[in-house]
Formats: sequence, C-alpha cells, structure tokens
Amino acid sequence: MNALLKRVWFGLAATLIVSLAAVVAPDHVQIDDHGRIHLGAPAPTPSPSTAAPAPESTSPPLTRDAVDEVIRTAVSAAGLDPAQGRPIGPAGADSNRTGWTAVREKATAQSEMNAICSDLERQGWTLNPNPKGDRPDASRSYKRGGWYLLVSTRGKTQAPSTTSALTDSQTYLTLTGLQLNLSDIPLPEITVRIG
Repeated sequence: MNALLKRVWFGLAATLIVSLAAVVAPDHVQIDDHGRIHLGAPAPTPSPSTAAPAPESTSPPLTRDAVDEVIRTAVSAAGLDPAQGRPIGPAGADSNRTGWTAVREKATAQSEMNAICSDLERQGWTLNPNPKGDRPDASRSYKRGGWYLLVSTRGKTQAPSTTSALTDSQTYLTLTGLQLNLSDIPLPEITVRIG
C-alpha cells in the first residue's frame, strides 16, 4: 500500500511541476501525440511556410531588487497602491523568487490585471504565448533578463480553500516572479503515463 501511495504522490507532484513549467515557460515544455512530455527548447523544424520566430530577448540579467521595482511600478500603473498588497517570497535580494498579491473585487480585478500587463509590456517584458489560447481571463506569463513574471487573478472557483478569507465578490490579484535559467540546465525527457 505504501508503494502505491508513493507512486500516486510522485505522479501528482510530477504533474504539478510540469503544469507550472508549462505556464511559466511554455516554449520549453512540449507534449507529443503519445502523451510524452519533453522539457527543453524544441528542435527547430524549418518550414518555408512559417514565419521566422521572434528573437530571444538579449536584455541583461535583472536583480531581485530590479524585479521588485518592476512589480511596484506595474501595480502603481494600474492605479493600485503596492503597500495595500503583500509581498510574496522571502525577504532579501539574493532570492530567486518574488511577487505581490492583494485581495481585489472581481468586478475590477480583470481590468487591473490588464493594466498591469500593459505596463509590463511598456517596461520591455516579453509576453509568452499561452498554450491554452487567448482567453481574456487567462493568466499571463512574461520574461525578461532571466526572470519570468506570472500575472493572474484567482478566487474561490479556481483555488478552493476552507480557510479562504475571500467573499464571493473577491479574488486574488497576483504577480509571481521566478528567476530561471533553463539554458544552463540539461533537461531530461520525462514520460508520464496516465491510466
């Protein structure tokens, strides 16, 4: 029984990690026709009918302090006070993660998220393609200088919790920053079998 539980937990953990990787770095996670998950940049397949891909940003690496300032600027540009939310991640500039979150009214959260995303693009952050399409309420991922920023709104319907302090009219507006350098990590092929 313990072996079965370990396999179930390992499968759930692998699924969670791959799902997070697909949101943060969709260009580094591919799922083939057989359900195998491949990590790393896809092998280029030249085709005369496709346009050349956009070049990878050559912006210099950003520090944690610089990313914190980007987040404060984007939140302020959306008409919000950064002090009204709370920081995400450990204190200290040596950390490779940061962020900001606040409880917002659902009626205005999407427009605030759109304003934050517009300001991130104004600041030179590159929008990652969304593998699930361009739904207006979808989370958005940006990259620049070795950092990835995930901007999302989520509430009880997306993240149910018995300890949530949210009312039915509220949601979380969250910016999560992760410093990733996937090009330095040899990524193995992972096969996930379901069923």
